[in-house]
Amino acid sequence: MNIHRADPLEEIAAVAARMVVEEGLDFAAAKRRAIKQMGLGVRTAMPDNASMEAAVREYIAVFCSESQAEELRALRETALVWMDRLSRFRPHLSGAAWHGWATRHSDIHLHLFCDDPKEAEWALLDHRVDYHPGMATGRSGEPVQALTLRTRCDALAQWVLVHLMVHDLDDLRGALRPDTEGRKPRGDAAAVRSLLATPSGEVEA
Repeated sequence: MNIHRADPLEEIAAVAARMVVEEGLDFAAAKRRAIKQMGLGVRTAMPDNASMEAAVREYIAVFCSESQAEELRALRETALVWMDRLSRFRPHLSGAAWHGWATRHSDIHLHLFCDDPKEAEWALLDHRVDYHPGMATGRSGEPVQALTLRTRCDALAQWVLVHLMVHDLDDLRGALRPDTEGRKPRGDAAAVRSLLATPSGEVEA
């Protein structure tokens, strides 16, 4: 009897998707761990991010659609708190919380656009916010300053990490160009409020 086997890339995406949803890993880390867990070689081809997102959404639909919707809303509301606090830096939400597949294990990613990149850090210092400085990878692969802080999310009864990626103001226009799926890659506070008011909560093209 012939046994139908899924495409290897689909299998990797399915295993990695569980790690994204249940552990909060980003796509890259989840794919690497899935390959290792499956006993595959380090040169094994990996699914692209579009395939990963599809697998994540499928996992959520099957295993945790109701709870995930509540968790996503809580994270978006928490993101809005910080977007309002940092409004003068033109904050934009991206990542899982923006695109709609975040869970209670996901971090919040905000992009700030400043006349002087040091302004955001000075603002946190002025308000005595504890944060950890570091670097992240930008949209085009360039290094970007990242400030990470912890915030309490009462709706989830837990602490959540908020990553603030600090960009020059001139980068704002390019940061809003549609992604490969034709969607807005990130949104400002008004856009996030619109998502919260939309039953589907989905980012439209």
